[in-house]
Amino acid sequence: MTLAPGGVLGMILDAKREEVDAARAARPLAMVEAAARQVPPARSLAEALARPAGAAALPVRVLAEVKRASPSAGPIAPGADAVAVARGYESAGAAAVSMLTDRRFFDGDLAFLSAARTAIKIPLLRKDFMIDAYQVAEARAAGADAILLIVAALDDIELRDLHAAAADFGMDALVEVHDEAEAARAVAAGARLIGVNHRDLRTFQMDLGLTGRLAPQLPAGTVLVAESGIRTPADVAALAAAGAHAILVGETLMRAAAPGDELRRLAAGAMEG
Repeated sequence: MTLAPGGVLGMILDAKREEVDAARAARPLAMVEAAARQVPPARSLAEALARPAGAAALPVRVLAEVKRASPSAGPIAPGADAVAVARGYESAGAAAVSMLTDRRFFDGDLAFLSAARTAIKIPLLRKDFMIDAYQVAEARAAGADAILLIVAALDDIELRDLHAAAADFGMDALVEVHDEAEAARAVAAGARLIGVNHRDLRTFQMDLGLTGRLAPQLPAGTVLVAESGIRTPADVAALAAAGAHAILVGETLMRAAAPGDELRRLAAGAMEG
């Protein structure tokens, strides 16, 4: 997928470069890396999300997302207590938590990640627009167990380098793709934890069939995560049948009065179906 310079993603990436430059000026990379080396070992996101071989009848894992806003949806849960939501997800059986840390476009904060790390025991993903090794060290220092890498936002060298940087800190990288070409690039970069985002970044249209179409082209042993547009137990069941090990759900949960209870309903309904 080619990025349009004036598109939403291009605008976000421009802002992110400025943000990273400012963060580096305020806190040098060497200082962040030293902090990152002092935190306890990372938990494996891939292991938490993988369904055992031959266990297709078991429920998919849930990577539950703390998401207060987005450019496409606008405000979702303004002012929501990120730590309380993360605790609710863990209590409801989530395998891991995805924490939005982008402030400008998603109403997130890196502080949410570090606070959640002290509150829950399951793996934590830093979900942001990762473009620089500085952010990888920053994520680990804040307690992230894994980072998100968006193939559409990176060239092949950047993708490989950031994937390797995560591994150097003992973190997994969830590598997000939107089409066949991006899936091939992710595999070539060594990704074995791959997220299929059903939202087309150019049109914002949803295509929940994308996971099923991409699954066959991924290497054996890949942990496949279906992302975006998942609203009903029927959606969950269909994605499980298509080969997803896990689902990433945020907006559907965050719009509920009690996100943890909504997670239970979604998962239980999928099993009954």
